[in-house]
Amino acid sequence: MGKTSDLTAVQKTIIDTLHKEGKTQKVIAKEAGCSQSSVSKHINRQAKGRKKCGRKKCTSSRDNRTLQRIVTTNPFKNVGEIHKEWTAAGVSASRTTTRRLMKDMGFRCRIPCVKPLLNKKQRKKRLAWAKDKKDWTDAEWSKVMFSDESKFCISFGNQGPRVWRKSGEAQNPRCMRSSVKFPPSVMVWGAMSSAGVGPLCFLRSRVNAAVYQEVLEHFMLPAADQLYGDADFTFQQDLAPAHSAKTTSTWFKDHGIPVLDWPANSPDLNPIENLWGIVKRRMQYARPNNAEELKTTIRATWALITPEQCHRLIESMSRRITAVIEAKGAPTKY
Repeated sequence: MGKTSDLTAVQKTIIDTLHKEGKTQKVIAKEAGCSQSSVSKHINRQAKGRKKCGRKKCTSSRDNRTLQRIVTTNPFKNVGEIHKEWTAAGVSASRTTTRRLMKDMGFRCRIPCVKPLLNKKQRKKRLAWAKDKKDWTDAEWSKVMFSDESKFCISFGNQGPRVWRKSGEAQNPRCMRSSVKFPPSVMVWGAMSSAGVGPLCFLRSRVNAAVYQEVLEHFMLPAADQLYGDADFTFQQDLAPAHSAKTTSTWFKDHGIPVLDWPANSPDLNPIENLWGIVKRRMQYARPNNAEELKTTIRATWALITPEQCHRLIESMSRRITAVIEAKGAPTKY
């Protein structure tokens, strides 16, 4: 960018601050994300005391504060709704001006992070659990086999990458993607430890206690042999009804497998959730045509996960627990 009029309020603040600290224009330009000539022009303009030329602003500082309050109060509104509420307050500005001012204020439109909704009792139990496990070492966590189920869907509609096309090619089959109301999907069970990942199980029906015990028998036990051999381990699972059923607890006792106590609604504490995320990101540009091709893609992507990745995730358990304690049981960034 070559004009100082293109600089946002945030960039100008960064330039002024770093200039006062004695930084070079090259360093300032890199930090502010603009060209060195823009930095130079802005600094010279400030030094000469010249006012910005051009058309007078159509909004006052008070109008801008009103806009900021509207956005902060309900950040999930779109630009049209925000503009409508702002102009209803007596401000005369276009929708383009509204968007530009929001950008100057530092607001960016992003996909919101999703976190589980926790009640007071659940937060208290999470905090107590984290305090109880805060002194666990990486060696102790490496003896835990983490498990979870995840749903994978075939990507349709407006998801995925954009398409390069010329004018008039909008309806060209080469430039179109299929769309269905209910895209095919599969539910997958998996397990991991610091040594790597175990075999995947594709669930064909609703998971009840009997189905889950079949998964444990035919997939969890082979995974334990693969990852731990004859060594002892502790199994982790969430509190889904099939997992906490009395018959499932009896199954674990009969097989002599200890189960790690686990707080409710705590996917942020389970490192296998990060593995599911890695697999889904790697599959972002895959285009399976049916459920069987989707399963093949999932297996191939899961097989690419290395023991080093798993080991790093297991090492993150101490940081996850510290984050829960600092958040007093609230959901964390993990």
